[in-house]
Amino acid sequence: MVLAEIEMPGSILDLIKVDRDQLGPFIKRSLAVELYREGKLSLGKAAELAGAKSKWEMLMILSERGVPLDYTAEDAKDDLRTLREVLNR
Repeated sequence: MVLAEIEMPGSILDLIKVDRDQLGPFIKRSLAVELYREGKLSLGKAAELAGAKSKWEMLMILSERGVPLDYTAEDAKDDLRTLREVLNR
């Protein structure tokens, strides 16, 4: 894991209406959304970075932020594979 530290004026927190204790998760979510939008992260990797509990939760985050979804046939195959594994337990 890599630890990144940033400096930010306190006035920015007031503008974005994020509590200090929620700043880390907010930044990770925002970075995940932007990297997905740019095509630099897959849906699964974006979900991992954002701390989403599932790809479906990440899809909701992307939808809320107006990001067009790039749900590929490979994504669908992965989801079907996971669903089969869960149902066979």
